[in-house]
Amino acid sequence: MTNIRVFILILLVGSSATAQTPEDVFAAGNEHYRSARFREAIGAYESILKQGYISAPLYFNLGNAYYRVGDFARAILSYERARLLEPGDPDIAFNLRLANLRIVDRIDAVPELFLVRWFRSISEAVPSSTVSVVLLAGWTLLWTFLAVLNISGRIPYERPLRILSFVTAAIVLASGTLYGLQMYDNASHNDAIILESVVTAKASPDEQSVDTFVIHAGLKVELGEVVGDWVRITLADGKVGWIRSNACERIEGI
Repeated sequence: MTNIRVFILILLVGSSATAQTPEDVFAAGNEHYRSARFREAIGAYESILKQGYISAPLYFNLGNAYYRVGDFARAILSYERARLLEPGDPDIAFNLRLANLRIVDRIDAVPELFLVRWFRSISEAVPSSTVSVVLLAGWTLLWTFLAVLNISGRIPYERPLRILSFVTAAIVLASGTLYGLQMYDNASHNDAIILESVVTAKASPDEQSVDTFVIHAGLKVELGEVVGDWVRITLADGKVGWIRSNACERIEGI
């Protein structure tokens, strides 16, 4: 399992001043983790989240601590939230795969089109931060090349500059498309992680309705319509059922 990480915070909501800064609490949590006091580490990391701060390293380390105490469902939830903040990070993806190997359910997803699989593999392999840097650099170079070509008139290296301009434009188009698709892919999903050890899905939002399937803690599901205390879920293989809303927690609820 990949080790704990350094701390970068994003403040979501205002919070009152405390005796210890979030950075201090994070460092204390890391020290607890290194000393195998995993529940104390969880308490420290969770206290930072309660103050309204989030970051990919914070969720990553929290996932590691939950994994160490055997709470694989919350480990998966934490890794998924870390991945939401830092798509394509290889350490997050690796630990998430490890945690998913420890859950009960093995559900085969509905086959995807080749282009969708291709995009998803690239999206997971390249962090959005890297894509944004490439996009910005390419955009800057493209306008620099175009400016030189238009301002200088005929210059000795006009042909190579035109070739570089076309290549850079292709890079900008490709990286811009990938970045846009990454952001859309992250924003368009309404996924959750099952937290209860065993959950029986129903055919309708009613305790007396027919049982449809049984799922277990750690499984990722897609959320749909909400009726009272019930929510409709869709599994990766396309099965649909209704469960109590408190049996799962949204990944994007950060």
